[in-house]
Amino acid sequence: MSSAPLGLLARDSGLLWHPYATLDAGAHYAVEAAQGVRLSLRNEAGTHGVIDGMSSWWSMVHGYRHPVLDAAAHEQIDTFSHVMFGGLTHSPAVELAERLVAMAPGDLQHVFLADSGSISVEVALKLALQYQHARGHGTRQRFLALRGGYHGDTFAAMGVCDPVDGMHAAFAPPGREQVFLPRPPAARLTAKGQWESDATELAAWEAAARNIAAAHAPELAGIICEPVLQGAGGMYVYAPRALAILREIADEHGLLLIVDEIATGFGRTGALFATEWAQVEPDVMCVGKALTGGYLSLAAMLCTAEVAEVLGDAGEALLHGPTFMGNPLACAVANASLELLTGGGDPRSASAPWRVQVSALESGLREALAPARALSCVREIRVLGGVGVIQLSEPVRVAELTQAAVRRGAWVRPFRDLVYVMPPYIATAGDLSVLGAALVAAVGEVHGD
Repeated sequence: MSSAPLGLLARDSGLLWHPYATLDAGAHYAVEAAQGVRLSLRNEAGTHGVIDGMSSWWSMVHGYRHPVLDAAAHEQIDTFSHVMFGGLTHSPAVELAERLVAMAPGDLQHVFLADSGSISVEVALKLALQYQHARGHGTRQRFLALRGGYHGDTFAAMGVCDPVDGMHAAFAPPGREQVFLPRPPAARLTAKGQWESDATELAAWEAAARNIAAAHAPELAGIICEPVLQGAGGMYVYAPRALAILREIADEHGLLLIVDEIATGFGRTGALFATEWAQVEPDVMCVGKALTGGYLSLAAMLCTAEVAEVLGDAGEALLHGPTFMGNPLACAVANASLELLTGGGDPRSASAPWRVQVSALESGLREALAPARALSCVREIRVLGGVGVIQLSEPVRVAELTQAAVRRGAWVRPFRDLVYVMPPYIATAGDLSVLGAALVAAVGEVHGD
């Protein structure tokens, strides 16, 4: 058995930063192989075969080494892997934009291809500011955002994340401080497909939201939110009606509604895009993560024809241009990934592959995580589409719980008081059973039941 991965762990330590970690934290496992829904991990305790409950941070929806995506990457490499997008175009980018417009809700007709989800948010915010300026509203330079929200780690994106409980409280807000609405009331989608939330709480939230928006309207350019599911802000599910209220507020005050579908897009919540739970059509939408099936970093910002026309009539260029914008290799893989999701047919049909897969994930996760309700340390279990959450009554002991889950065949990345999974769409009923059993047992072992 090779010791090379152990050498990698030692070489990594103190050399590489890992996400949200100190330099000396290092990595705890080295990846030896990945196939389908499984990772082969190795550390000083040996080799561990695990199911990836994280889909590599929610992106690897088709699993690892998928033959269709592998073939798309090889074919594009054999043609050309990159070319600048300034003044040039190519088939993979045009095809991808056409696919996205065909899939997107409402009148989203124009596409900006970005390097990452966070950058797509930056572009969306820039677009909103330019849009208001072109309309003669140059004083509209702030955004209305939700408490509990997360939109990325770059500076403008940090500015619209939760300013207190988010990950960026240590940083001064870039530019002008944004305006924040209270977090909308929680909701749950029942196994029968009905949304449940507290009507009194929702009415109180609506009144507060409308009052705050009215008080700041002359200085606001837009509203930004994660629709229905706030991811890194706590895997928090809120009432779809709140999203519809934000649409009404935007229309009332001449604001752009920007929806961040980076984590929720392409079926993860059980709708193709989470905005559809509220039957809301956004002015601007950001997508990423699952876009390439987790193979390469790529995101997109889409906007309506009306928004694009305002800039066009003013003769304004959209002022952003990444070096790797429209990377043909990433676009080719994204096209193959979207083809897998839709099966080449109507992406909203009951028989679309993503819908069949996510429906199976939802029922499988409900069953697999249900035993956790018997644990006294568990506060709540919630499932939405391909998202399963065990919320504890205390902060997760992350390192201990991760190790306990790995020993039982599951890779998870808990945070705050949450042990959650977003498995690849191709996970089978057996995979979900193993994943659920591992999480329930690990929570019981580490947190006292």
